[in-house]
Amino acid sequence: MLSYIDKIKEISRRLLKEAKVDMVIGFRKGTVPMMNEPCFVKTAEEVDHLVWDSNCGINLANYLTNRTEKIGIIAKGCDSRNIVTHIIENKIKRDQVVIIGVPCKGMIDRHKIEAMAEGEIQEVFETDDNIHIKGDGFEKTLDKEEVLQQNCVICVHRNPVIYDELVADEVKEQADVARYEDVHHIEAMSPDEKWDFFEDLLSTCIRCYACRNACPLCYCPTCFVDESRPQWVGKSQDPTDIRTFHFLRAYHCAGRCTDCGACERACPMGIKVRLLTKKLEKDCLELFDWEAGLTLEKRPPLDTYRPDDPDEFIK
Repeated sequence: MLSYIDKIKEISRRLLKEAKVDMVIGFRKGTVPMMNEPCFVKTAEEVDHLVWDSNCGINLANYLTNRTEKIGIIAKGCDSRNIVTHIIENKIKRDQVVIIGVPCKGMIDRHKIEAMAEGEIQEVFETDDNIHIKGDGFEKTLDKEEVLQQNCVICVHRNPVIYDELVADEVKEQADVARYEDVHHIEAMSPDEKWDFFEDLLSTCIRCYACRNACPLCYCPTCFVDESRPQWVGKSQDPTDIRTFHFLRAYHCAGRCTDCGACERACPMGIKVRLLTKKLEKDCLELFDWEAGLTLEKRPPLDTYRPDDPDEFIK
């Protein structure tokens, strides 16, 4: 993937010079290791700031919502699926975006890497297969596949599903991946065990809303947690309020979530919030044969009604 950047710059520079877009949304180097940050490139001269490596995990579709400009956007497989959802839900028009598709082999999980370090990481550089980290008194080489984000480990849509230009040949999609192994484990629990599991899972939540803010699907004008008339959920650290926030947010993503991992990546407490959305993703696949963001021709199952919708789950 490291070789992609020259093509990304070439396409971005051409689009800006030919005035086909007003800006290109991509990544530039962050101020700390493993923290590339989104950037808005508006001139051909600024294109040189663009970077691409395994630290580009933020879902750039989050920056398209309700924009009016003509925009070029660099999109991985999951990003492209969220762009499809944006178009379906009228958050942006298809002819407004020029999608620069990037085949993806996975993004690294900085939390995994930091756990393997023997102190503060001061330098990080990567090759095609390895991540090299260096700090005060230590230096390590890590196998990239061992430090990927968990959503990337089980991803079966690595290539963009929609694009205008593709920066490289498509990569081989993963097959025979146990996508819902963790969900099956929870489903096998008794009701009491499930209660204890989720109570423990969410016990460290500080209500910072980083998961909501990072999610490319959370674009309600006013979030339900911010409503005061009526007030749907309290603002306290009461466990009931915390559970209500997470469960309702997950349901709002049902049939729309692409498992991009933005929520978990943003969480400062390391909460595995994907377990909630993965369950709903699994149900949509099994009940409606639906995976989010794969087509512009159909709307998500919870966005439509058919008399023959499955209802065996209703107790």
